[in-house]
Amino acid sequence: MGVAAARRLRLAADLAATGSRGVRRVSRWGEDWLLPEWPAPANVRACVTTRRGGVSRAPFDSFNLGDHVGDEPAALSWNRQHLQDVLGCQPVWLEQVHSSVAVQAAPGNRATADASWSETPGLACAVLTADCLPVLFCDRAATRVAAAHAGWRGLAGGVLEATLEALAVPAGEVLAWLGPAIGPAVFEIGPEVREAFLAQHPAAAAAFVPSANAGRFVADLYQLARIRLAAVGVHAVYGGGLCTFSDARFYSYRRASRTGRFASLIWLAP
Repeated sequence: MGVAAARRLRLAADLAATGSRGVRRVSRWGEDWLLPEWPAPANVRACVTTRRGGVSRAPFDSFNLGDHVGDEPAALSWNRQHLQDVLGCQPVWLEQVHSSVAVQAAPGNRATADASWSETPGLACAVLTADCLPVLFCDRAATRVAAAHAGWRGLAGGVLEATLEALAVPAGEVLAWLGPAIGPAVFEIGPEVREAFLAQHPAAAAAFVPSANAGRFVADLYQLARIRLAAVGVHAVYGGGLCTFSDARFYSYRRASRTGRFASLIWLAP
């Protein structure tokens, strides 16, 4: 058995053994993988990468998966192939533009969108982030999965709602998991951002606190996501709380504007 195959089998066992809350870190072979712990069906697989495990050089060191940040093409290619080899799935990458467009994941089709869904075993929905909020979805019957890239523009523009519409599953049957994003203690925004959310959901006021800078606020992306999901009937929401800015395991655009991207993926086991 080859090294990649052995790693894939070992990580597959970890993926299948996740529990019902939080996130679990798998650290081996000089790599870190984060596995959501939520009550997803047994054949739903999900994983979040970190900075460790690839071959990219600074400032993209070392497991950059973003192809738009200026990393060396050979390093990016190795990293993406390694991801696929270890996880044993086929990620479908998107051309992310902070939109509210959700598409069906299709191999070889690099759609301009910020969310995708899949009903094909082994075909992974994947989003790249470095402070924006990745949100993973599945249904309780394990027939469909989805992933959304939700920065504040995407959240305000309705990317989560668009993802749920594309998923075409009753809201009460949907589970959602919130991945690592910039935390509420450091995500400072202007008043126009706050107003954009309050105009749609007055309850969003609870997600904003005045910052130390007059006229500005700090925003809680996790709370904003939960408010919007609850408004459309999705209450089984898990995860949240991992701050990309303060946790050096993650790439963070606000911490260093020239940086890489980590991936959040979800798929149905073959």
